[in-house]
Amino acid sequence: MRLHNSTFVLLLLFISIIITGNAQDVHIAGGGTLMDWAHLKFYQESNEELKKLNDPKRVVFMGNSITQQWSVFNKDFFSNNPFVNRGIGGQTSPQMLVRFKPDVVNLNPKSVVIMAGTNDIARNTGPIAIKNTAENIISMAEIAIANGITVYICSTLPAIDFLWSPGLKPAAKVIELNNILKKYCIDKGITYVDYYSSMVDSEGGLKVPEYTASNDLVHPNLAGYKVMEKIILSHLK
Repeated sequence: MRLHNSTFVLLLLFISIIITGNAQDVHIAGGGTLMDWAHLKFYQESNEELKKLNDPKRVVFMGNSITQQWSVFNKDFFSNNPFVNRGIGGQTSPQMLVRFKPDVVNLNPKSVVIMAGTNDIARNTGPIAIKNTAENIISMAEIAIANGITVYICSTLPAIDFLWSPGLKPAAKVIELNNILKKYCIDKGITYVDYYSSMVDSEGGLKVPEYTASNDLVHPNLAGYKVMEKIILSHLK
């Protein structure tokens, strides 16, 4: 797939981290360092500890707040399995791409479960085209594959509105992104984890109150995470 210029620039920055092992001195437009922008310090201490413990069954869950809060709603899902949560609230796919090496590859997992797109559509780090979001997710997948890591690409969860960024009408954009990701997975023989179909309502959002609260609309409740757990466990080998 041809990379958009913005994605290409981020990949160059990502490569600089691989080569130098240090993002501290890489500055980005608008001020600050790439390390700060991508929150590379967030899991740094935990990553160092995990690298000392080699687990051949380790699975890393890479994502945003939907992944991060999974551990809050059902801590046992992670503590009772060889699962590592690497979700960071508010993150978009470019930020995840930058931290993919330290937070996933360097942990030497058997598999990675990638779920992104919600915050791209919400424009948390500025406008980004759906195809560019897909390119970033696909880039993460291909980096994992190049390192011998089995990849599971998850659908973006349904959303009818973002309360922190109203008026964007995300439902159709979620479908567009998921269609691109599903096609890529079929073409490449990668597992596509379809949370969307099991959790969407008639208007294209998460079911209320079954799977999310009416004052949230984006993050699953415990019942929602239970649905996701059943689906991902049916795929993990």
